[in-house]
Amino acid sequence: MRLDPPIPLSTPKGNGYAHFLIDEGIENHFFWMVFINETGEIWTFPNTQVRAEKNISLGRYLKDEKWEGIRRDWNKPKDS
Repeated sequence: MRLDPPIPLSTPKGNGYAHFLIDEGIENHFFWMVFINETGEIWTFPNTQVRAEKNISLGRYLKDEKWEGIRRDWNKPKDS
Protein backbone atom coordinates (compact mmCIF):
# COMPACT_ATOMS: atom_id res chain seq x y z
CA MET A 1 0.00 0.00 0.00
CA ARG A 2 1.34 3.43 -0.90
CA LEU A 3 1.52 5.86 2.01
CA ASP A 4 0.48 9.41 1.14
CA PRO A 5 1.88 11.37 2.86
CA PRO A 6 4.98 9.30 3.69
CA ILE A 7 5.54 8.54 7.39
CA PRO A 8 8.83 9.57 9.09
CA LEU A 9 10.46 6.55 10.81
CA SER A 10 13.65 5.71 12.68
CA THR A 11 15.35 2.55 11.43
CA PRO A 12 18.62 0.66 12.08
CA LYS A 13 19.99 2.34 8.91
CA GLY A 14 19.01 5.87 9.99
CA ASN A 15 15.96 8.11 9.75
CA GLY A 16 13.83 8.09 6.64
CA TYR A 17 10.35 8.18 5.20
CA ALA A 18 8.17 5.11 4.69
CA HIS A 19 6.53 5.34 1.27
CA PHE A 20 5.03 1.85 1.12
CA LEU A 21 3.59 -0.66 3.60
CA ILE A 22 3.58 -4.37 2.72
CA ASP A 23 1.04 -6.64 4.44
CA GLU A 24 1.81 -10.33 3.99
CA GLY A 25 -1.12 -11.60 6.04
CA ILE A 26 -2.11 -12.28 9.63
CA GLU A 27 0.84 -14.61 10.32
CA ASN A 28 3.53 -12.02 9.50
CA HIS A 29 4.71 -8.54 10.45
CA PHE A 30 3.97 -5.52 8.32
CA PHE A 31 6.98 -4.49 6.23
CA TRP A 32 7.85 -0.82 5.77
CA MET A 33 9.67 0.34 2.62
CA VAL A 34 11.76 3.26 3.85
CA PHE A 35 13.81 5.78 1.86
CA ILE A 36 16.80 6.64 4.09
CA ASN A 37 17.38 10.41 4.31
CA GLU A 38 21.17 10.44 4.57
CA THR A 39 22.06 7.90 1.86
CA GLY A 40 19.03 7.75 -0.42
CA GLU A 41 19.01 3.96 -0.02
CA ILE A 42 15.70 2.11 -0.01
CA TRP A 43 15.32 -0.61 2.63
CA THR A 44 12.46 -2.79 3.80
CA PHE A 45 12.08 -3.34 7.56
CA PRO A 46 9.63 -5.40 9.64
CA ASN A 47 7.63 -3.68 12.41
CA THR A 48 10.12 -4.89 15.02
CA GLN A 49 12.92 -2.78 13.46
CA VAL A 50 11.20 0.59 12.98
CA ARG A 51 9.96 3.25 15.37
CA ALA A 52 8.10 6.50 14.90
CA GLU A 53 10.54 9.41 14.89
CA LYS A 54 10.90 11.62 17.94
CA ASN A 55 8.06 14.12 18.24
CA ILE A 56 8.12 16.23 21.38
CA SER A 57 4.75 17.80 20.51
CA LEU A 58 3.18 14.36 20.94
CA GLY A 59 5.33 13.48 23.96
CA ARG A 60 7.34 10.88 22.04
CA TYR A 61 10.98 10.90 23.17
CA LEU A 62 13.72 8.51 22.06
CA LYS A 63 16.48 8.15 24.65
CA ASP A 64 18.99 6.59 22.26
CA GLU A 65 19.37 5.25 18.75
CA LYS A 66 18.65 1.66 19.82
CA TRP A 67 15.27 2.70 21.26
CA GLU A 68 15.99 1.39 24.74
CA GLY A 69 13.58 3.03 27.12
CA ILE A 70 11.13 4.39 24.56
CA ARG A 71 8.35 6.23 26.34
CA ARG A 72 5.35 3.96 26.17
CA ASP A 73 3.11 6.00 28.45
CA TRP A 74 2.53 8.85 25.99
CA ASN A 75 -1.01 9.46 27.15
CA LYS A 76 -0.29 9.32 30.89
CA PRO A 77 0.28 12.57 32.79
CA LYS A 78 3.87 13.28 33.84
CA ASP A 79 4.80 13.10 37.52
CA SER A 80 4.81 16.50 39.26
